Amino acid sequence: MSKVFVGIDVSKDFSTAQGVDKNGKKLFYLRFAMNAGGFSELLKAMMKCNENITEITAAMESTGCYHINLFSFLSSEGISCVVVNPLLITNFARLSLRKTKTDKKDAQTIAQFLLANEKSLSAIAFSQNTQDIKDLSRERESLTVLISGMKNDIKRLLQGTFPELEKFCSPYGETMLHFLRQFPSARLVRVAKQRDIAKALICPDEKRKRVTVSVDDIIAAANTSVASSGAAKELILSEKISTLLYLQEKNERITDVLIETCESLRIEELDIIRSIDGVNDITGSTFLAEIGDIKNSELNFQAKVI
Repeated sequence: MSKVFVGIDVSKDFSTAQGVDKNGKKLFYLRFAMNAGGFSELLKAMMKCNENITEITAAMESTGCYHINLFSFLSSEGISCVVVNPLLITNFARLSLRKTKTDKKDAQTIAQFLLANEKSLSAIAFSQNTQDIKDLSRERESLTVLISGMKNDIKRLLQGTFPELEKFCSPYGETMLHFLRQFPSARLVRVAKQRDIAKALICPDEKRKRVTVSVDDIIAAANTSVASSGAAKELILSEKISTLLYLQEKNERITDVLIETCESLRIEELDIIRSIDGVNDITGSTFLAEIGDIKNSELNFQAKVI
């Protein structure tokens, strides 16, 4: 059982910590910098209360990114440290008699919340594994938005450099993207040699053409094209295609790691979700990332209805 409870109100540059004992008596208050010196100062303040680090428990709210380094530092030093959903702290403070909002009061509220919920820490805490899965899911979501925007830009530019191409096939397939990166306009197709066009229709590391459109069709379309854009748009289109290919490759890596992480940490829940018709690995992993731990989700719901 813990004998020292430390609530930490985390901010970007400076944070505050309030320590209390098992009776709620204040032991120390500290404002410290979010750097190596500040972390060491906090650890010393904790150790003065109790040299047995196994009897010290610290809690902080999930702040997106600012709490991560402090959490890792305290954990590496052997301090039992938990990250709590801010909603639970907010509702706990709402039910308390303290209404003044200051850094010191916030740290004290977190310490009192920690003391009151000592027996259910495993349920209220965010594990690092849960956070890792959520981070991967959010990164994949961000990449998906960027990819969608990049495709819209490419479609807009293609209307000026080679609008007829979309009549034959989608420009977003891997083969056509590699082709358009080399020949981003009808003008460049018209001045190119037929063998170079045919070669461009084969993806790197591929031995044969993977699209149904023929070289003759592309050349014929280029010869009758109404495209009006010049070299500037050709360069911009080619660079945007390079960016899109990079984003898609990065998205595939993030997606693979997300699924692998879910399979290694939450395989039972993932298998249940994947058993639903229409739910694949990506959908299931993303869903688990957003809801977090089931026990934690139940507590969050309870906090919302208080």
